Order: sequence, then structure tokens, then C-alpha cells
Amino acid sequence: MHSAAIVGTGLIGTSVALALRAGGIVTHLVDADPAAARTAEALGAGTTERPDGVVDLAVLAVPPTQVAPVLASLQKDGVARFYTDVAGVKALPGREAEALGCDLASMVGGHPLAGGERSGPLTARADLFEGRPWVLVPSEATSTAALNCALELVASCGATSVLLDAEAHDRAMALVSHAPHLLCSLAAARLVDVDQSVLRLARHGLRDFTRLAGGSPALWADVLAANAGPVAAVLEAFAADVLEAACSLRELARSRGDTDVRVRGGDRLSTSLERGVAGRSGIPGPYGVPEPAHPAVEVDVGDSRGELARLFADVAAVGCDIEDLDLEHSTGRRVGRVRVFVVRGRAHHLAGELRLRGWEVTGPPSYPVGGFCDR
Repeated sequence: MHSAAIVGTGLIGTSVALALRAGGIVTHLVDADPAAARTAEALGAGTTERPDGVVDLAVLAVPPTQVAPVLASLQKDGVARFYTDVAGVKALPGREAEALGCDLASMVGGHPLAGGERSGPLTARADLFEGRPWVLVPSEATSTAALNCALELVASCGATSVLLDAEAHDRAMALVSHAPHLLCSLAAARLVDVDQSVLRLARHGLRDFTRLAGGSPALWADVLAANAGPVAAVLEAFAADVLEAACSLRELARSRGDTDVRVRGGDRLSTSLERGVAGRSGIPGPYGVPEPAHPAVEVDVGDSRGELARLFADVAAVGCDIEDLDLEHSTGRRVGRVRVFVVRGRAHHLAGELRLRGWEVTGPPSYPVGGFCDR
């Protein structure tokens, strides 16, 4: 692959272009909004000039419902030898492309599992896809040459190829992405009319749970509509679980001291919570395996410039690797609480060392430096 056309210069499209440019591939930028394309050009993602001839690959970074019509238009103009897209839904675009008479031999559906809450070319970066899965969905008509070109694209972006059929992809996305996003949005929507005095009680758990609700409503409405059936199935299963939990709680509320009822209701809730722990423990961590639970050292950090960097430097000086990090801003105070997750066996040692360096550490309990290990 020597040349590519990137159609759509938002976060994903511009990031693809930046990654390809870093590999020496000539990229041509196209967007319905010329200003977005010019912004991507200014970032070094390519050129807004039309290609002199046919490019090797056209990457369609457009919403799911736009994939088929854009593909048909590009193929009519003979823009590229091969085509792929990055939409988060695959079955609907495939059916619509076939209905429009598109050349499916030159098309490979694609979906890089990377991104963020913010959109637009200014949020793009060349390393966005490094080490991330990139699903490719070839149809029965897809040629070997087209698939090889798509595989080369994925490798050029530093991602890992995963081959799936369209229906399997959409069911998976409904479970791990689309339905969770909608659930986060529904939870956040319950907060709209809540008094600020109540919201001041919110901690990082609520912020984490509702973080996804900050995504573009227009974009997500399009994605959810395109994958409506699988998402509805996940929501129906979730609704059944929610109703079961609600029934258990209602039973507990009416127990009026009946020990048997309280035990029975408590057992049902405990089972649900235990299944939640088991489900979360299977989510792969940064190295592709289930992430172990790490103890946290909680440190109060002021908002002075450089304080967070100083904390990181002290953690490194102690000889600890940070496995994960969580930052919570305090309400009404110019201070934040940083939870530094480290490997088991190092938390108490790190806490003691940080206290000696003048940090206000609130967990775990203090032990003599070097004298104890976590059990």
C-alpha cells in the first residue's frame, strides 16, 4: 500500500491518516465539512488535494448508515482499488451495500476498538490504535487481495487483526459496548433534575459509571439504531436482572423482621453481586489477561503545579510500578485524592515510604517501612 483516501476526518479517520503518514503512505483527506479536513491537514494527517489517480485503499470513517451510500459513490468514481470502513456496526452496512449493488469483492468491513468520549480531528493521534484489537469482517465475496490490503492497514496502525462475521461482531458489540453506553446514559439522565446538594455527595464511582454518557448523542443514536436488535436483546436480559434485584429488595423491605425472608432475599442479592464480581474479573487487563485485584495506596494531592508529577517521581524512587490510577477531586477543597494501585506485597511499603516523604496517605494502614508485606 502506497496511497490511501481517508473519507471522514474525525477522531478515528484522522488518527488512521496520522498512523499511515508515519509509515510513509500518501494520504488524501476528504470530509463533508471542509474545515475538518483542513484541520486534519494542518495536523500533518495528509493532503486535501484530490489524488491524481486511483489510490490503493479508501478508508470510510463515517457513521454506519452512511457506509453503503458513500461506498457506492466512491466505487462509481473509481477512487480506490480496495475499500474498508471503521463503523461500530457491521451487519447493516453490509446488507445495504449489497442492496445498492456495490462491488463487495473489493470491500472489507472493519472496526478498530479504540477511541474516546471526545471527537473531531484535534483529538486524533497516530498511536491511537497501538496494541488495540481491530475487527475485520470480510464477506463471502471479499477477494483475498482486498483482505490482505485491510490486514496491511491494521498492521500499519499498530493494531491486532481479529476476523469475525458481521452478526457475531454486532452481538459482541451490543454486549461489551453499545448496551453499556446506553445504560450509562440512562443512569446519567436520572441526575438531570437532582438538586446540586445531592450531586455534591457523588463520588468517583458514579463518575466512572456515567463517564461514557459524555459521548456524542448524535453519533451514538446512529450506532444504536444500526444495531438495534442485538442491543435490545442485551437490554431485555439486563432488565430481567434488574427486576429480579428489585423484587428481592421489595421483599426485604416488607420482611418486617421475618428472618427467613431476610435471609432468602439477602442470599439472592449476594448471588447477583458475586456474579458481578466474577464477570468483572474476566475482563482482560493491559496485558490481555484477566486483571488481578491490586491494593491501593490513597494519597492526598494539592492542586499546585507539579504535585502529581512529584508523586509519580516519589513512587518511582521507591521502586514501585503503578498498575492503575484513579483520581478523585474533593468537593469544596483544592485537593484531590489519588489512588495508586500497585502489585500485592508492595502497598504497605509504598505507603510508609510516601509518608516519610511528607505525603498525606490515607490507606492502607501504616506499618514500619520494610517490616511487613501484604497478606
